[in-house]
Amino acid sequence: MRAYFGRRYTLSASHRLHSDAFDEAGNRAVYGKCNNPHGHGHNYVVEVIVGGDVDPVTGMVCDLVALDSCVKKEILDRFDHTNLNTHGCFQSVVPTTENFNIEVHRLLTAAFTQGEIVSVRVEETSNNSFEYPVRGSSASQERKFRDEEQ
Repeated sequence: MRAYFGRRYTLSASHRLHSDAFDEAGNRAVYGKCNNPHGHGHNYVVEVIVGGDVDPVTGMVCDLVALDSCVKKEILDRFDHTNLNTHGCFQSVVPTTENFNIEVHRLLTAAFTQGEIVSVRVEETSNNSFEYPVRGSSASQERKFRDEEQ
């Protein structure tokens, strides 16, 4: 029987939203106060949803300790208390929370083997959150199709 398990983690990081595609005025118009040259920070909440069959012996979808270890190594140790703009994965991509979310999903999907990383949801503020891929969306189906082609 397939089930889903969600776990939440917190980290603090800063970023500056700025694109070389725009001049200074264009960046201010698009990103507003988030284009501050000194950056700004967030206390992010990252929710990881793992899907899989419920183990008949443990009654669990995945080993919680293994998931915590993977998230600590791949996400928390890498990004907590850092400036996202300084990471190689954001050298050619604006470190919006949307792009941060996609990167977190990419890293966890590559590293966690004890279940399927179904989605990652990143809460930037109490008003702003982002999910990738959105469960049940065409993006999820697209990812599944691409995985099957390989």
